[in-house]
Amino acid sequence: MTTAPPARPARRGRPGYDLESLLAVAVKLFNERGYDGTSMEDLSRKLGITKSAIYHHVPSKQELLRLAVNRALDGLFEIVAELDSVDGRAVDRLEYLVRGSVRVLVDRLPFVTLLLRVRGNTKVERDALSRRREFDHIVSELVTKAVDEGDLRPDIDPPTAARLLFGMVNSLIEWYRPRGGQSADQLAETVAAVAFDGLRIRSA
Repeated sequence: MTTAPPARPARRGRPGYDLESLLAVAVKLFNERGYDGTSMEDLSRKLGITKSAIYHHVPSKQELLRLAVNRALDGLFEIVAELDSVDGRAVDRLEYLVRGSVRVLVDRLPFVTLLLRVRGNTKVERDALSRRREFDHIVSELVTKAVDEGDLRPDIDPPTAARLLFGMVNSLIEWYRPRGGQSADQLAETVAAVAFDGLRIRSA
């Protein structure tokens, strides 16, 4: 009977640089220089390791981008998946989605920042944009249903309202800084108050 050779231990990169820390540095560089303007050589210099050490973790720069934008998108779609358990009307689910999206943005700020800057120059970027359009469609459908149910103003075009609503959420990447600022819950409360006090039909 032939004895199977012992399993090889998992390959590791340089100590201190697991995939998570590598991804964090890559996203920081992509946000500073742009994805197209960042090379694997730039990344290896920033990390102080060889490119071959990076390839222990990922096969390419595009894979780093894919992991990064999916970190943001997966967070958003986790909130979408929770909507079926939200009691109330469409406007309540819409508000839940807005609040949850703000929390995702705060929790995954570098990743969401990168997601909002992709332009579709690569397959990874086009796939990310396709998932963003799917998310936008979900928001637009909720706005439309909330209008139909009489909870939001009927004189505002639902797709436009959806774009403006999440345009406000997405603008947080330009100025929000977690240190010394509002907590994620406080920020979500502020965004929801500004958005929904302006959109709701007021009782006579």
